[in-house]
Amino acid sequence: MLGNRNTGGVAPLSHSLDTLAVVLDEPERLRVDRLRLVPPGPEDVVVDVEFSGISTGTERLLWSGRMPPFPGLGYPLVPGYESVGRIAAAGPLAGRRAGERVFVPGARCHEGVRGLFGGASARLVVPGKRVAPLPDTLAEDGVLLALAATAVHALHAPHARPPDLIVGHGVLGRLLARLAVGAGAQPVVWERNADRAQGAAGYAVLHPDADPRRDYRSIYDVSGDAGILDSLVARLAPGGEIVLAGFYAERLSFAFPAAFMKEARVRVAAEWKPEDLAAAQVLVSSGRLPLAGLVTHRVSATRAPDAYRTAFTDPACLKMVLDWRACA
Repeated sequence: MLGNRNTGGVAPLSHSLDTLAVVLDEPERLRVDRLRLVPPGPEDVVVDVEFSGISTGTERLLWSGRMPPFPGLGYPLVPGYESVGRIAAAGPLAGRRAGERVFVPGARCHEGVRGLFGGASARLVVPGKRVAPLPDTLAEDGVLLALAATAVHALHAPHARPPDLIVGHGVLGRLLARLAVGAGAQPVVWERNADRAQGAAGYAVLHPDADPRRDYRSIYDVSGDAGILDSLVARLAPGGEIVLAGFYAERLSFAFPAAFMKEARVRVAAEWKPEDLAAAQVLVSSGRLPLAGLVTHRVSATRAPDAYRTAFTDPACLKMVLDWRACA
């Protein structure tokens, strides 16, 4: 966590460094409360958050209490790592300037809570090197930059093939499909939920039972289903690869004989890196990775408890965004 620094820091703001933030006290117990922020230092920026996204992957696991043991994990915590806002003040060594709209991939700046995620807050203190500038035109869609970076990371591994099959038509599945189509591929996407099967552009969305193919060379799974490997191995071409691009709460396993006969490869796509965020930023800003239609719900941050429940239980909700603009 950032320490208390009294010299060479950010110029004082017009009001004190406290903020409204989402606090997850324990699984399924969530509130919006006022927290103190650590004082900013010379390399920090203070960001007034406009929008923050709710992740239906890791944040769902935090909310439900199913998150596997993770360094720094514990309650109470401020969730969120998908925030967009404007810099209100910048330290002399921050490398950024007041007024810029930026993406913030989480922060460790709230006193009295865990700092593993920390982005669901009306105000943030974060090192300037961690934020990514955004065009003014992006607004709430900017919260999707972390998922875009996740898709870029999965696709840009050494010797990676573009997906022939993507499992899951949520936001990450759609971003993977849009990137693949932009690269000239024609992926198939599996989706079991009829509400989520809509919205494809340039690719087909099928129920798995309606797909007879068993010769996919590259399968990207973003379903988070720990029991899916055997069914995916059965759909591989010999020498094919399964890319695990989701997050899985349970142990994964598969029957060896079928994988042995296919000489299957399994690759885990880890968390995105700063260079992936920079690449995603270029793709989004240039229009090569469109984000339209992915944010489906937006509510005031003061209604966060209801928003989190909707995000995790309503299949029609692709991405829920909290609006912090009226919160002081």
